[in-house]
Amino acid sequence: MNSMQRMRAAVLTAPETIEIRELPCPVPGPREVLVRPVAVGVCGTDMHIYSGEANYHLDARGRPVSLADHPQVLGHEIVAEVLECGAEVRDLAAGSRVIVDQGLNCHSTARTPVCEFCASGDSHQCEDFREHGISGLPGAFAEALAVPAVNAVRIESGLDRIPAAMTEPLACVLHALEFTARAATRYRLGATDPAQRVRSVLIVGAGPAGLMLCQVLRNELGFDGRILASEPDPHKRALARNSGAETFDPADGDLAAWVQDRTDGRRVEFLFEASGSGPLFRELPGLFRKQATLVLYGHGHGGVGMEALNAVQWREPSLISPIGASGGFDADGRPAIYRKALHLIESGQVEVAPLLTHRVDGLERVAQVFAGLHREPGYVKGVVAL
Repeated sequence: MNSMQRMRAAVLTAPETIEIRELPCPVPGPREVLVRPVAVGVCGTDMHIYSGEANYHLDARGRPVSLADHPQVLGHEIVAEVLECGAEVRDLAAGSRVIVDQGLNCHSTARTPVCEFCASGDSHQCEDFREHGISGLPGAFAEALAVPAVNAVRIESGLDRIPAAMTEPLACVLHALEFTARAATRYRLGATDPAQRVRSVLIVGAGPAGLMLCQVLRNELGFDGRILASEPDPHKRALARNSGAETFDPADGDLAAWVQDRTDGRRVEFLFEASGSGPLFRELPGLFRKQATLVLYGHGHGGVGMEALNAVQWREPSLISPIGASGGFDADGRPAIYRKALHLIESGQVEVAPLLTHRVDGLERVAQVFAGLHREPGYVKGVVAL
């Protein structure tokens, strides 16, 4: 594809309105690559933006920029093929298969000196952080995308493009665990002192993140304690059980009573909230042990007032709120956590195929995914093949 050509893209022009439009094809800079997205995962963040519930495109004063003023091309879980390399790119070539880190930070934009966040391996909080498909930069529901070459991690194996699209979501889960490990918490996964060891984990919401967390805990971290999962969808509960969790349907009764029964009254030392449920906050005090770790992974949390936190605060938990897949960088400047996630998928330590329940082909069907495909029975994760 010549850089001067135009391209098609699925453009979010208003809440719940996606149109196929023709846009200028991006021209890669000297340190960039032009890529053709070949598979793009559909994320809960995309759904929040599509519905109008969330807008992460902010101006310099932190105010949302409306879709009327700046239509958005979504798509940030990206598998792509390199079409063209900038003049300074030496370690990629046309035809390379890559995973794309959608975030721009000090390292990827060659900003010097690097900000304090990038220097500490927290690139998702970069002083000048921007994201393709989320914060105003064009995403991957398009025929082409220009990104820094260091944001493109080469797929060295024969991994198919569809499971490869789970690399970014898995990297987010890994970041959540790494961020938690750095916190000064009373109870820790894998602690040598039995008094400080996490014995039981509760996952609220067995969607893609919760299901991959189960596998990472068992297969990568070697966690041998109890994993509990609360999930209303029967298909997701079955997947959680297959990943080593005991499951509960919240429609069946009192979640707190079930958790306390399964933990002999102790409650859990580690709670991973991946549902985005606001009413859950009223139940939290009955679920976790005093000074436990609460990982607030899900987003949304509507339907309750801030007073729901009063009883939570009384138990002095460590509240961890990880965002995205930030982390350190490999020697070649590429994001280490993406490489780790890709390796876990390639090696089979995290099996993503059972989670990939829905696939559609072509830009023309992107709107269909957002309009209701995610509500179909058995839906866990959707991917658009391009």
